[in-house]
Amino acid sequence: MTAFSAEMKKGSMELLILSLLDTRPMHGYDIGRQIELRSAGHLRFALASVYPTLVRLEARGLIKGRWVEKPGERSRCCYRLTPDGLRALARQKLAWQGYTAAVNQVLGIDHA
Repeated sequence: MTAFSAEMKKGSMELLILSLLDTRPMHGYDIGRQIELRSAGHLRFALASVYPTLVRLEARGLIKGRWVEKPGERSRCCYRLTPDGLRALARQKLAWQGYTAAVNQVLGIDHA
């Protein structure tokens, strides 16, 4: 398995979270779990780093959290993407594509 540096992961966390919330509302634990599952275990984020990112995204108006209580379960904050978050996601996807294309050019990686 590839080991990614903390800096590489930190730089992509917002994009990954926004992208997941574009599919459906989720709580923090589920976001971390989905990142791990969808990356086939290559990306793992400690919940201690996911939750502060969620707080920052909510403070910027990109996501909105709502506390949900279910009988027999503890309360959880379920997050959803806002219209501003959807626009930010589109911008970040374009920026990510440009960045990875530029890095691949420098590395000599050809994608057909």
